[in-house]
Amino acid sequence: MNYMHSSEKIKGLRIHQGYTVEQLAEEANISTKFLYEIEAGTLDPLATGVMIVCTGKATKRIEEFQYHTKEYIATIQLGATTPSYDLEHEIDATYPTEHITREKIEEALKLFLGEIQQIPPAFSACKVDGARAYDLARKGQEVELKPKLLAIDEIELLACDLEKMEIKIRVVCSKGTYIRALARDIGEALHSGAHLTGLVRTRVGEVKLEDCLDPEHFADWIDQQEIEITEDN
Repeated sequence: MNYMHSSEKIKGLRIHQGYTVEQLAEEANISTKFLYEIEAGTLDPLATGVMIVCTGKATKRIEEFQYHTKEYIATIQLGATTPSYDLEHEIDATYPTEHITREKIEEALKLFLGEIQQIPPAFSACKVDGARAYDLARKGQEVELKPKLLAIDEIELLACDLEKMEIKIRVVCSKGTYIRALARDIGEALHSGAHLTGLVRTRVGEVKLEDCLDPEHFADWIDQQEIEITEDN
């Protein structure tokens, strides 16, 4: 059975941590294949926030939304690293933090404004000789990824807890930016280590988090749309 939206719709969803497109499809009673087609921009499993969903003719605009500027609020733990640069893996190394001050953090953040070269995480969907990098990394294989050119339009220190060595930053960036990798690079810029402990995507283009629909209401929203259901031949 095929599901076809004859109306053109664009909707922002407020995605919770660990929420998957499979869950969204099941709750909305639509095919996962259809949902993958309308999803515009995924989030890491440990992240939350804005995800754009398109239906009908609006699916042609998915690439447009993927290229929109994105805004994130990131929480970063200084003084320790993990293989994935976030909480998906256990800490693999610790580093000195006694020398780190708020002033040094603010100076380090300025280094990432504008166009930068960023090496994606080994645990990422980037492809290496046709294989996903995370598949190779999970098998224990060494993954070498080339730096990618991207842009950080804004970066701001929102909170700084030197006792816990935890900072919170706001980042406005281009497509392809890995905030996990940015956390890694901030740690290195501070002559220490760092990893991501929390991430919220607060904006995609002009779609803001406060304007988004909670996934638990997505099924009701789908029911209100004009949908044509056809039998497979």
